[in-house]
Amino acid sequence: MTSTTLSDFRAHQSKILDDAQREPVEILSRGSRRRAVVVSPEFFDRAIQALEDQTDTHGAAEARSENGSVSHQELMAELDL
Repeated sequence: MTSTTLSDFRAHQSKILDDAQREPVEILSRGSRRRAVVVSPEFFDRAIQALEDQTDTHGAAEARSENGSVSHQELMAELDL
């Protein structure tokens, strides 16, 4: 990941946005305080998908570990079917 200052970002937005298409760019203020990270839309979409997949995996693991059963009628009622 590359880094740039907030003032450099303001002065060279177009170049930095182009750079962010290849790798994330960290925006710093006052030399060290992290303010933002600019990423490509594709990187963002993949990251969101990975988080959603992780949530689904954890939910499935929890469901498998639950003891007990649900009748067909209870399931239909819960799903409003």
